[in-house]
Amino acid sequence: MPSAAERTRTLVQSTCSAVLLVPGLPASAWDRLMPTARNVGPDGDVFVELPADSPAVRAATHAEADELAAVLEITDVAPVSVPHRIRGRARISGWLTTVPGLSGPGRTTLRLETDEVCVDDLWGAETVVPEDFRDATPDPFAGHETELLQHLHAGHGEQLDLLCAMLGERTARRRAAHRPSVVPLALDRFGLRVRVCEDRHRCFDARFEFPGPVRDITGLRHAMHTLFEAAAH
Repeated sequence: MPSAAERTRTLVQSTCSAVLLVPGLPASAWDRLMPTARNVGPDGDVFVELPADSPAVRAATHAEADELAAVLEITDVAPVSVPHRIRGRARISGWLTTVPGLSGPGRTTLRLETDEVCVDDLWGAETVVPEDFRDATPDPFAGHETELLQHLHAGHGEQLDLLCAMLGERTARRRAAHRPSVVPLALDRFGLRVRVCEDRHRCFDARFEFPGPVRDITGLRHAMHTLFEAAAH
């Protein structure tokens, strides 16, 4: 399974929505507290780009030598329609400073010196050591997961339904009364997670591991083909 540090790095460097929370700033300014870009530096600090007139930018500029506490909160929402759509959240807290010269006109880059990191997702809630966060790498499919899951959902419904056969009696009894829907929920280099739903109130997740970690799209195609072949027999 991906480590908590890897999962957090994946969320930080994904396209998930994020907001930079600074104590004392009004909630009405949230639209200008959402970074337009974010990445992780070699020391594990998080760099976020915001509009130059963002309240967070003004606060960091005026703080000067004082330490300005802030939290980057990331919310991960499944890219396909499914009950209980929020897949997880990550929080990176630390100290905020401005970084001149990295952004174009009308934008400012802020540096969040990482102090505490935590993630609460489909794998569970964990605290991440900042050094582990620094050294982790994001999942290689983070930038493609949305389109891959949407493709599976739109074009491979029959193969996904076959996965129920691999879940034993748990779905065999249910199929007799009501055929559950199988929705692709999450994908990473280690496997595919689906959500099996009879209705909006009765769902459970199932995880299908690949034979080994997948490194690229070619390997992913082979792993998915192997998985669907196993489900069909």
